[in-house]
Amino acid sequence: MVALNNVDVEHVIGDTRDKNSIREAMRGCDTVFHTAAVVTYWKPKYPELMDVNVNGTQNVVEVCLEAGIEKLVHTSSVAALGYRTDGQLIDETTQYNWARTDGYRYSKHLSELAVLEGVSRSLNATIVNPSVIIGPRDAYVHGGQIVRDIKKGIIPAYVEGGMNIVGVKDVVAGHLAAATKGRSGERYILGGINLTHKEVFELAARVLNGRAPKIKAPTWGAKAIARTFDFIGTITRTQPWITSDLIAGIGKLNWYSIEKAKHELDYEPTSIEDSMKEAYEWYRGNNVL
Repeated sequence: MVALNNVDVEHVIGDTRDKNSIREAMRGCDTVFHTAAVVTYWKPKYPELMDVNVNGTQNVVEVCLEAGIEKLVHTSSVAALGYRTDGQLIDETTQYNWARTDGYRYSKHLSELAVLEGVSRSLNATIVNPSVIIGPRDAYVHGGQIVRDIKKGIIPAYVEGGMNIVGVKDVVAGHLAAATKGRSGERYILGGINLTHKEVFELAARVLNGRAPKIKAPTWGAKAIARTFDFIGTITRTQPWITSDLIAGIGKLNWYSIEKAKHELDYEPTSIEDSMKEAYEWYRGNNVL
């Protein structure tokens, strides 16, 4: 896989749905970072989401307990946290309140519950919740879609609401800190900077010499477009560029507090501008654009 090219590590191919392959991968390890997951907001992928993200996590927990692993760091997502309507920042105590039909978010919520069930059985496990990650080696272009599309100038409009974006190097540092400093059974938000969607696009355009959208689209219009793409995807059996689940949080300020990670993990995010530049250079050098 291009994301792991030139990385000096031992490679063991496995599948979280296969306990034997997990056992092989964990042999001789004292610490496990469980980062494997399917990331999609397309309804036909829901069975795979649940199988990999939920059942796979349950398998990882079981093998960790069986193997006597000293520490498990589970990579969740801010998607597993709820949203707020009172204007306050979302933190680790904000309970899940998205719809159960929202496949990716719900799968990450259930995977956290699987980890916490392991904690109740004496597993030493810490959960980390990264926000939208930007940086090199994003082979599937998840968070980096902002970088790619702004550089290409193909985002037609922006909408109300906001997000939190973070550099991948900061997320890596947060994982390492969670392994040594994170308390068992606790979750830590690994975020960066809170911005409106308009501010995110303008920042990326400024950093990358790209083009930010000037038109503000109504939320109802974006939802209508997403429903249209849902229908097209169903007919063509191809995952569309935008889906109703992807924009379920449209209009909301999905902004997060990182104070807990700062205080307990000594977490301190760095320049998101550098992460944007590094992401674009990696995409360009690896023909991902």
